[in-house]
Amino acid sequence: MRELFIYYRSPVDREAEVVERVRQFQARLCRRHPQLVARLLRRPELRDGRHTWMETYALPTMHSPDGISAELQREIDAEATSLADCIEGARHTEVFIACAW
Repeated sequence: MRELFIYYRSPVDREAEVVERVRQFQARLCRRHPQLVARLLRRPELRDGRHTWMETYALPTMHSPDGISAELQREIDAEATSLADCIEGARHTEVFIACAW
């Protein structure tokens, strides 16, 4: 099952904006894909005055045995363009396959 882990950095003073924007677009994604499990995490420590963020996306195997499709990944990326002015650098996407649950 294919899951996405997307990380990026933002200045500490943009924290509230990042949280709000991600909440909004993850809510839209979950309305369109009711089985989608979307999370936002943040490292507890600052590095160079910046937060490191991690978005995660998964689908339960009973609803999608292959997990996040390329099409859904493109949809997630399109929604995340709303973060462009809040983050520094690119969003980095890592794909993992669930091996046990």
